Amino acid sequence: MRGWVFCLVLAGPAAAQDVPQFVEETGPSGLAHQFSGEWEYMVGGGVAAFDCNGDALPDLALSGGTAPAALFVNQSVAGGALAFAPVESGIEMAAVTGTYPIDIDSDGITDLMLLRVGENVVMRGLGDCRFERANEAWGFDGGDAWSTAFAAMWETGASLPTLAIGNYINQREEAYPWGSCTDNWLHRPEGTGYAAPLALTPSFCALSMLFTDWNGSGKKSLRVSNDREYYEGGQEQMWHLEASQPPRLYTEAEGWKRLRIWGMGIASTDLDADGYPEFYLTSMADNKLQRLVTPAPDAEPDYTDIAWARGVTAHRPFMGEDLRPSTGWHAQFADVNNDGRADLFVAKGNVWEMPDFAMADPNNLLLQGEDGVFVEAADKAGVASTLAARGGAVVDLNGDGALDLVVVNRNAPSQVWRNAGPVGNWARIDLRQSGPNATGIGSWVEVRTGDHLQRQEITSGGGHVSGIWGSQHFGLGEAESAEVRVIWPDGRVTEWQEVRANTVVTVSPED
Repeated sequence: MRGWVFCLVLAGPAAAQDVPQFVEETGPSGLAHQFSGEWEYMVGGGVAAFDCNGDALPDLALSGGTAPAALFVNQSVAGGALAFAPVESGIEMAAVTGTYPIDIDSDGITDLMLLRVGENVVMRGLGDCRFERANEAWGFDGGDAWSTAFAAMWETGASLPTLAIGNYINQREEAYPWGSCTDNWLHRPEGTGYAAPLALTPSFCALSMLFTDWNGSGKKSLRVSNDREYYEGGQEQMWHLEASQPPRLYTEAEGWKRLRIWGMGIASTDLDADGYPEFYLTSMADNKLQRLVTPAPDAEPDYTDIAWARGVTAHRPFMGEDLRPSTGWHAQFADVNNDGRADLFVAKGNVWEMPDFAMADPNNLLLQGEDGVFVEAADKAGVASTLAARGGAVVDLNGDGALDLVVVNRNAPSQVWRNAGPVGNWARIDLRQSGPNATGIGSWVEVRTGDHLQRQEITSGGGHVSGIWGSQHFGLGEAESAEVRVIWPDGRVTEWQEVRANTVVTVSPED
């Protein structure tokens, strides 16, 4: 373990800053893309943000629905306007609902999981933004379902990640579409490839999944958010995952409370830095922000809803004349003004001309104040689009330390906004370790500036059919430096390391 410098930093996060101004650059950037389709594509519409050519700028793989999926290489000038160019990459196939980046074989080249209506396909990264089908090489059974959720983690001792895939309606059932949810699948490694998928029964039309160490035990569980529109007798779920044991559901006897929502997306972060993540669940008007009732390593999974207290109910449009209930999809916690406090983006859009829900349904950008309460700023920031949003990513697209925004809309052009500030200082933490799970999925990253602590669990999954692969972004406010440490999945803990503001720092447990 490297002998790192200890540093006491007296500056805390800045006081509330101006709302950052986002400039839409969809047209001039060249990001010409649309997720299209009717019934099978009323859900889905994801984007994967990852660096496929080693230039440290995130490239974008976008789901197309009835149109081909597409890869856009990032050609933005550092700190300048956004620019993208479409390239032939090998992912150009139809019926793609979701795109997730992940380095399955830990070779340092990002792979892609393509969720589809039909066979799911794992695309192995070849470098230089090229991909090839790897289902057969890795023994991955892509099935023939309507897939709408994904999550991944590395179980202890495994060379390949465990993959969870959530499926939606079974179109072959006589009861279709109500009460006909397809089984979700758990793909566990076996030898040099994957065993046959294990059905996660019962399943209730999943639209988001997330592996998480929710109680600080060092063990991951699988949260699943389900769409009550089509299940009968279902609820939100969390699965026990023990090595070499079949998964089993947490039960009400263990403290799990029955919750039925139109579950669409999951976002997680440790809002109060107490060691236990909070979970934001999007729905149709009934969005939740869940916090453990009794945070402790031996806690029961008993959650209380603090959405109202924190100002994130986002239950109806905050602007315009359409005051019918909102419909939330992709959600992501991200510090868009770099003040050291996680903000929350929520993509909004009517499912499909549902008359009881808002049609003019602007996206939310909720900024967290010093008191922990969030305030709506999407209109002031310039990102309150009322197109029918689905997936998205809040990510630094031009390398200037300010998080930008890309959103995939259904039957309408995708949109991209550049964050023109003002924003505070920042740091990005790049995790690297030798062997499997090279980027440390399942780790916890801690960043402190003075007495202010930020904690983030590194996950692959959540949101709605969208994912980001790369370094972890933290706002620092006015602080010129910070201290960082990492708790790795195997329990190793690095010492606190001083980092300068506005830099990218690589952290490894082996150095």
